[in-house]
Amino acid sequence: MKKLVLLFSAISFLIACSNEPKKLPILGERSTKDTLINGKVLTDTVYQTIAPFRYYNQDSVLISNTDYDGSIYVADFFFTTCNSICPIMHRNMLTVLEKYKGNTQVKFLSHSIDTKYDLPSRLKKYADKLGIKGNQWQFVHGSRDSIYDISAKNYLVSAYADGTAPQGLVHQGWFVLIDKEKRIRGAYDGTKTDQVAQLKSDMDLLLQEYEQK
Repeated sequence: MKKLVLLFSAISFLIACSNEPKKLPILGERSTKDTLINGKVLTDTVYQTIAPFRYYNQDSVLISNTDYDGSIYVADFFFTTCNSICPIMHRNMLTVLEKYKGNTQVKFLSHSIDTKYDLPSRLKKYADKLGIKGNQWQFVHGSRDSIYDISAKNYLVSAYADGTAPQGLVHQGWFVLIDKEKRIRGAYDGTKTDQVAQLKSDMDLLLQEYEQK
């Protein structure tokens, strides 16, 4: 994720220096695809996207990637008993939710990495403690492999079990901004207020991008 953030910063700088309407970069791996149309080969860029998923949320309801169709969303990784960065992250996330509360184009998705203990009932208590109502911000439980794989391979965030860690679990505190095509458009340190402010600004920019289409 460190390399991803450095790339994000570099691309953002170049965009800021151009005369084109400002747009957020598309991050992650990319490839090309050739298509033959009317005898001509057209080359398209294929961007990394978030893989399909199915998890149980805090209300024991099965949700999937299709629940995020037509919306941008902010994803993160946490666990309910985390006593280090998680409380800071989610206090900051609440300020983002407050700004976009009720906006059907904006959602939030928090993945628990404590796949053994953070069952939906525990996630429900956690959500209630934060004062979360409705389904704009989902807290989800999945299998260990599914959560760890999607964090590393799709969101590019480190999250894993480590017996040497104080609480046996390690994760980064990134808020990852995903667009309506399930592509990564930004990554922000959820423990820093200036980074969270930048996230809000970039979310506005991303929403404007769709309004202009």
